[in-house]
Amino acid sequence: MTMTHPGLPEYWGMIIMVFISLAVLWVLFSPTPATVRTSVFSLARIPVIGNGIRAITANRWLLLSLKFVMVGFFLLIIFAGLFGTPIPERNMATVLTWNLWWSGLVFSVFFLGSAWCAVCPLDAISQWLVRRKLWRRAHPDNSLNLKVPRWMANVWPALFMFIALTWLELGVGITINPYATAAVSLLMVVLATASLAIFQRKAFCRYFCPVGRTVGFYSQLSPIELRPIDNDVCASCKTLDCYHGTEEVEPCPTWLVMGRLKQNSYCTSCGNCTQSCPHENIAWRFRPPSVEALHSGRPHWDESWFMIGLLALTGFHGLTMMPFWEVWMSQLAQTIGDSGRLLWSFTIGLVSCLAVIAAIYALLVEATRKLTGTQLEFRRLFATFAFIALPLAFAYHMAHNLNHLIRESVGLGEVFMNPFGTGTVPLSMMEKHERHITMWMSQDVLFAIQAGLMIFGFWIAIQVIRHRGAAVLVNDDRLAGAKLLPMLVFATGITGFHLWLLMQPMIMRM
Repeated sequence: MTMTHPGLPEYWGMIIMVFISLAVLWVLFSPTPATVRTSVFSLARIPVIGNGIRAITANRWLLLSLKFVMVGFFLLIIFAGLFGTPIPERNMATVLTWNLWWSGLVFSVFFLGSAWCAVCPLDAISQWLVRRKLWRRAHPDNSLNLKVPRWMANVWPALFMFIALTWLELGVGITINPYATAAVSLLMVVLATASLAIFQRKAFCRYFCPVGRTVGFYSQLSPIELRPIDNDVCASCKTLDCYHGTEEVEPCPTWLVMGRLKQNSYCTSCGNCTQSCPHENIAWRFRPPSVEALHSGRPHWDESWFMIGLLALTGFHGLTMMPFWEVWMSQLAQTIGDSGRLLWSFTIGLVSCLAVIAAIYALLVEATRKLTGTQLEFRRLFATFAFIALPLAFAYHMAHNLNHLIRESVGLGEVFMNPFGTGTVPLSMMEKHERHITMWMSQDVLFAIQAGLMIFGFWIAIQVIRHRGAAVLVNDDRLAGAKLLPMLVFATGITGFHLWLLMQPMIMRM
């Protein structure tokens, strides 16, 4: 018997649909906005504690300590996966990786931006293996320092790796296989280490890592960023230590100059700039949420495809956890003569989901181009409106993951006490039912948060449409918003699909 989580109640679905309808009508009959509020507030300017925040931001020992903690957990996952019990719900490798880290990571992005990348164990281990230094700059740096080939110097590799990771996660089923979880984790370390040993700086972080690029793109919606405290100080800087590094501090791993930084996408919050800046002019600051998606994010062709792919894969994750998914796969397997683990059927389903979402988006972009009469070419318009995908994917990703995080992380203490699962047996149906009813928060609160996330995601999406569309519209008449109807249809359709998924019973991961 398969345990499922109950779906979002119908009354919440009705509330969300009413909000969507009113929001669409408002966009259709309101003028497009002229400006975006971009006021920011640096934490270093807070009276009394500002200097302390500045010191903590530049403290290498705090960051190093956090890296040691994360590497410790990572090594525990590896050993538990390789040598522990094969029972997924009793093994630290699968529980910590998929129920806690993967489910909670997306929430950390909203509150902490790209801070995860600063303590990433993959980067820490590869850095220590290649550079052979815990934190000081290595001379020589033990790398071939080759330039990344032009055909690889983009986020296409990260998108393909994300698709491959999804295939392993949902098709092969590594989420319920501790040994496979450990093996894939080790493979990621090998790739990060090889990249650091071959290419300049940290090409893996900028171009190849599917987790890092997901964190980077989602962090464009975050209300927090690592930026200069005083822009004039950066404008007059001649040394650019944040970019080049110093005798003791590594240069920026992803080729960024802090004084010119406009978006979070490629900032890994590694602390190199805060530690190398001779003026101590870099700290965290608050900003309006989603400001990058609204106007300051640069529309690039490869990045736009990653955002659309992220949207499609996020919805695909939810689709594969519906009870009817296995029925669909069985019917497809019978049609094409697939057998065994049905990997061919799953692959067709994965590729089809990606192709359908991309095709629908492309058609509606072309419809927008015709309707607005803009002179922008299709590729430019495609990249410009791709930012719509970020809030839609982010909101559903959080709402979906909340089920795993709240419902399936009960009993985590038992796993920590026995990370290898020594002497354990699979959870009985009674135990699963008990965990199901003893959640970290009430079910009503969980439903309310999920509904709020869906409303938040759609609201940000239509704001992106209005602000990005303002630069596309040829004239400034009052009903100009109606010319953005195809993009509104896209946002409404995707939100409706995500809402339908949330309202279905969802199979428990383990």
